Formats: sequence, C-alpha cells, structure tokens
Amino acid sequence: MTTAPFFTYSRTALHRLFDWKVRGVRWIEIIGVALVAVMIVSVYAAKAAAARESSRIAQLEQDIRENGQRVRLLRAEVARLEQPARLESLSRQIGLAPVEVHRQAKEDQLPALKAAPAPAPATPAVAQAAPAEVAAAAPEAVQ
Repeated sequence: MTTAPFFTYSRTALHRLFDWKVRGVRWIEIIGVALVAVMIVSVYAAKAAAARESSRIAQLEQDIRENGQRVRLLRAEVARLEQPARLESLSRQIGLAPVEVHRQAKEDQLPALKAAPAPAPATPAVAQAAPAEVAAAAPEAVQ
C-alpha cells in the first residue's frame, strides 16, 4: 500500500504540469508547437541538402560519362597508332628494316660484337663549302 501515495504524488505533479498556463495557453501546447516548428525546419533543411547532393551526383555522373568517352577515343587512337602496317611503313620511310635472320648473333659471338665507340657526326658538305659556293648551289638544289 506504500505505492498509492507515490502514485498520487506523481499524478498530481503531472496534472499540475499539464494545467500550468501562461496567458491562457498551457505549457504543453507551447512545447508541442515549438517541436512541430523545429521538425518543419529540419525537414526543409534536409530536403535542401538532398537537392544539393542530387545535383552534385548528377554533375559527377556527367563527368564520368565524358571521361569514359575520352577514354574510348584515346584507346581508339592508340589502336590506330599501333597498327603494324602503319609502323612498318613509317620505319621503312626512315630507313629501318627488320633484322634478317642471318644477321642475328649467337651467345658466343656477343663478346666480339662489343659496342664500338660512336663515330663522330658527319658534317655536311654544304657547311664546309665557301659561302659563294653555297649561294651558287642553292638555286640548283631547288630545281
């Protein structure tokens, strides 16, 4: 029977809280309106943040699509540049050719093929000629 006074006390304290009025309005109503206002503001802020994130995601997806297209174009360019027929024609234009089988060295021949000192660069004959000879040779070279 000792719980009855506690229950009576808590009921009267709770009852007083709900009955407490400020200028004719109960405190519980004021607290309820304030909580609803806080919830409205927080929902609005969350919705605005979600819209910003959505636009950021759309921009990132657009960047990903553009970069993917660039990657595909670059891969196609690499494939075109690495075509064996194209490389072979370019190498033949500058005087390169595949190594012939009979020119390949065996392992025991490697010491004999040791790198020889690099030859001095050849100077063009035009640079050694006199300036008058260069001027005379220039019109002939053009024809």
